[in-house]
Amino acid sequence: MNFNNKLGDQAIQDVMQTYPEIGEILVRYDIGCVTCKVGICLLKDVVSIHGLSKEDEAKIELEINECLAKKGE
Repeated sequence: MNFNNKLGDQAIQDVMQTYPEIGEILVRYDIGCVTCKVGICLLKDVVSIHGLSKEDEAKIELEINECLAKKGE
């Protein structure tokens, strides 16, 4: 997965703190890591370990990158 600003290499807790709207994207794909209390998994791993189809992974990547682009990032 290739997220803008190397966001995929950040811990999910940091991503959620900075970009709560990304959590909404993940929840739509039944990725419940948004509420994890540990939150040290990297965003790219959170997406890839949930056994989603390649199409859904591509959609998540696109939606997250579009979200970042709207913020000018």
